Amino acid sequence: IVDGANGRIYLDPSEQDLASAHAHMAEQRALQERVSAQRGLPAITTDGVRIEVCANVNLPEQVPLALSQGAEGVGLMRTEFLFLERGSTPGEDEQYETYRAMAQALEGRPLIVRALDIGGDKQVAHLELPREDNPFLGVRGARLLLRRPDLLEPQMRALYRAACDGARLSVMFPMVTSVQELLALRAACERLRAELDAPVLPLGIMIEVPAAAVQADALARHADFFSIGTNDLTQYVLAMDRQNPQLAAEADSLHPAVLRMVRATVQGAATCARPVGVCGGLAGDPFGALLLAGLGVGELSMTPNDIAGVKAGLRGASLRQLQALADRALGCEDAAQVRELAKEVTA
Repeated sequence: IVDGANGRIYLDPSEQDLASAHAHMAEQRALQERVSAQRGLPAITTDGVRIEVCANVNLPEQVPLALSQGAEGVGLMRTEFLFLERGSTPGEDEQYETYRAMAQALEGRPLIVRALDIGGDKQVAHLELPREDNPFLGVRGARLLLRRPDLLEPQMRALYRAACDGARLSVMFPMVTSVQELLALRAACERLRAELDAPVLPLGIMIEVPAAAVQADALARHADFFSIGTNDLTQYVLAMDRQNPQLAAEADSLHPAVLRMVRATVQGAATCARPVGVCGGLAGDPFGALLLAGLGVGELSMTPNDIAGVKAGLRGASLRQLQALADRALGCEDAAQVRELAKEVTA
């Protein structure tokens, strides 16, 4: 018997064990069917607070599935897939067509486009980037874009052209670590926008490194919104490569230290009334989503198949309950203690 939820394998189970497992599977299927039937309903807590639930997608053709699963928009369009799945760099016109098609597929729903996020575990051979001994701490995300205007400018021009055609979109930059980087990116965007006489777009940043989380109040003065990437944030906070199989079990986004970084981000954003979302893996975990809402996150974006379960969980609790749950999680000593709290929620 393989218990994927708890990471356990039971060898040589008895007939009674097998019967119990099949009964549990039937219960889970019935629960999933009930939850799926309500996937189109909004995620409104019992005390009336709405949490926006969106989808992470790569290409326009993936939008119909996301909407059918209950997505209220796209909280993360990963534009690096336009570069990764080919042998040459896409030009401005090709990118423009893709962004416009994405906006059209959403039919006016919100779209957050992440600027090219290359580096770390995402390498593109045709960009001929220099080899780095530690790419996760090297020239990636915003650092790369600021050094390669040949990558930044065509992408931003394509996005502003799509906005001229009526696309409702926002842009966020990955791996921002300082106010200076953000100001440089905003200046480049404003120059390109003015050249095209395009609408002003909301420009936000990913919160993926501790430096950005602890300085969120300063960054909030210049960013229109934050989106927390919990996958990278976890590996940087815990100093654990999330691709290292020996550390996979310990690189846990529910670690109190990671949750405290989320809280710091929300508090920093509040000084300038900036919205905070999460587009990392923790957003798609039903228990993780409850904690994030309790910490003050107002928008969650995830794999489409996770949407129905997350929405159902949020509809079953009050924000006050979730805030109390989050406070308890922040006081835990490790991720295992945080996970124990999930048993109380599902009991």
